[in-house]
Order: sequence, then C-alpha cells, then structure tokens
Amino acid sequence: MRIIVGFGGGIAAYKATMLLRLFSKAGHEVVAMPTASALEFVGKPTFEALSGNPVSTSVFERVPEVNHVRQAEQADAIVVAPATADLMARLASGRADDLLSATILTTHAPVILAPAMHTQMWEHPATERNVETLKGFGYHVIEPAVGRLTGPDSGVGRMPEPEEIFEEAHRILASLEAGVAPKSSASNELQGKKVVVTAGGTREPLDPVRYLGNRSSGKQGVAIARAAQVAGADVTLVAGHMEVDPPAGVEIRSISTAQELQKAVFEEVIDTDVLIMAAAVADFRPAQYEDFKIKKTDGDPQAPVIELVKNPDILKSIVEAREQKTISALDLIVGFAAETGDGHTSPLEFGQAKLKRKGCDLLVVNEVGSTKGFGTDTNEVSILSSMTSNIVHAQGSKDDVAQSLIRLIAQQLKQN
Repeated sequence: MRIIVGFGGGIAAYKATMLLRLFSKAGHEVVAMPTASALEFVGKPTFEALSGNPVSTSVFERVPEVNHVRQAEQADAIVVAPATADLMARLASGRADDLLSATILTTHAPVILAPAMHTQMWEHPATERNVETLKGFGYHVIEPAVGRLTGPDSGVGRMPEPEEIFEEAHRILASLEAGVAPKSSASNELQGKKVVVTAGGTREPLDPVRYLGNRSSGKQGVAIARAAQVAGADVTLVAGHMEVDPPAGVEIRSISTAQELQKAVFEEVIDTDVLIMAAAVADFRPAQYEDFKIKKTDGDPQAPVIELVKNPDILKSIVEAREQKTISALDLIVGFAAETGDGHTSPLEFGQAKLKRKGCDLLVVNEVGSTKGFGTDTNEVSILSSMTSNIVHAQGSKDDVAQSLIRLIAQQLKQN
C-alpha cells in the first residue's frame, strides 16, 4: 500500500515520525507530508530520510505534476498524526491552503486522524464540532490518550503512542478491505474485559432508624460504570446507597454496609480484569447495634456515648489478596480518595500518602466539601499511579471525568 503520513504543527510531530518507519517496516510505501508548521518542530531531512521520498508542503511546489491531485489519486490511505486543532478546523471547513489539506480534500482514500492538543483545546465546543464534522465526512478519528501534555499539565489530548496509531490504522484499513465498517476506537477499548465498579455510600446502622453514613450520591461511580460499558466492557456495579439510577444493561449487586461491600467485592472479582473502587465506604461503624430505637429520656442531661470500631480496609485487603494470589489476578486495581486537607496537608499530599499505604495501581483523588464532589454534577480529580510519577488531571462533568479515567485504564492495560 502507498500511505501518506501527514504531520500537523504540534510538539508530538517529533514522536509521530516513528510512524514512517513502522509503515515502511510493514512493507508499505510511505510519503511524509508535513505542514509548514510541522517543519518548525522537525526538519525536512528527517522526514525525507525516514520515508525515502522527497517532501513538499506547498501546492506551489512541483506545479507541473499537479502534485496534490497526483498524491491523492495514488494514495491507498492517509494517516495524520498529530492532527492538531488548527489542522482539523481547516479540514472541517474544506480549506486547501497547503499540500496536506489539498491532498485530503482531493482523495477518495481512507483518512485516519490521530488528534493531539491540550485538554482545553480538545474539549472546546469548536473542536468537538469539527471532529463530528470530520467523522461525517467518513474520516476515522483515533481517540487521544490521557497523560502528560506539553509543560507540567496532564489530561486528555495526548497523542497515542505511534505503535498504537499504527495498530489502529491497520485495524481500520483491514476492516474496510473486508467490507466491514470499523468500530471507533472508543467503542472497543475495553472489549472482552470484565470490570467491577463500586458506587454510592455505605450505611452503618446504629438502631432501627439511625445510621452512620456519608453524603455520596453515587453519580461518579455510575458515570464510570456507564463509560466502561460504552468502551465495550462487561460491567458489574456493586451499588451502595445512591441518588441516581444505575446504567441500563449492567449487572447490579446491591449492598448496604462496608462489611457487605467487602464480601460482595471478593465474590465479584473472580476472573475480573479491572476493579474500580468508587464507593464511599464508612471508615467506622457503631460497636453495638441497638435492637430498639435509642430514646432521649426526659430529665437525663447525658447524651448516649456511641463507641465506634474501624471498618475493614477493603481496598488494601484486595491488593494483599492479589499479592498473595488468593484471588484471580486483577490486572488493575483503582482506588478513590475523597480528601479535604487539614490546613497543613493538601488533598493531593494526603492522596499520595494513601497510594503508598494502599498499594493499588491507580488512585483517583478528589477534594470534597459542602459544594465539591459529593452530590454535584461536576468533579475535578487528580489520578495518581504507582507505576509512574505522572499525575493526570481530569475535570468537567462526572461523565467527562469517567471517560478520562476509562481511557487511562485502557491505555494502562495495553502497556501491561
């Protein structure tokens, strides 16, 4: 096959040059087609050396050949990485002001785009609209990864690794050759995986009418279960007390107390690939349950003293069970930490200490309060990893945060 590899003007262009080698090694003829902005990041000799073909950026070069038409007609596929916000905006509006955009506008070959940009640019309504427009043209868009971006920021918008783009492009082209419409990468990134998600709050009964609990609504856990389901996973939701309905089509197991949650989790993780502990588990429970309602006695100034005992550390016990091989191997264990800080230590610092204590693979840290986290429709989290020092930040609606987490989990499973 003759494959044109286009390069937008983003920092990820230096890494995307590896696609030239990967496609060449697979036996394809490759043509590098950078934009003028891409040449600000990577020099023309690099593109020519890796592709073995001359490089042009303008429609005013090689005019007698009508180069953009010739390239468009000879191409079997066009793969663009990084597809920057600017490049996609030009393609969506039908612009043809350089060789790459003119070639894409002319070709009948499959076009595959691998976007890469900062999170705010990726989530801007203009970019979202442009992506939908390009999909409407029949172009194939590979979802960006979650991870370290330019500078200190992390989040969704990172270009997938060249090997992932290469494999996804081959999958798309193979499906098209077989006459089968390829699924989008977002729809099958957890295909064949079993995921268990816990959600909602636990309640520890004190007497028949009272309990010790928390303000968790279950919204974030439900959003995660829904995102995992959309990504193709077989999802079980272990549900505590929630203010929202569970997603249709997922298996539901209801629990009330922390001890019930622990029992359910250990039973459900058999043959499970990923466990996501998003439930808000009560740290303590009353030491004694009263069979009858505790009465306030007239004339007695003393309030009853309620003794508390610690609930089991479910997350840590699951990690220990995996280490001791008393349960089937879980590929990924994800914990949640709802933190407030204490004036001396930030929620993120508490989360980093908790990650070390718990030993899970990923820990999602979010600051909670009367107007944050619990019960709201938005969230802002930092995702810590025991495998890397990178911190991934995600914010927006709870569905947005869930999708960012699922993309990070899918990426991590590929690396395992």
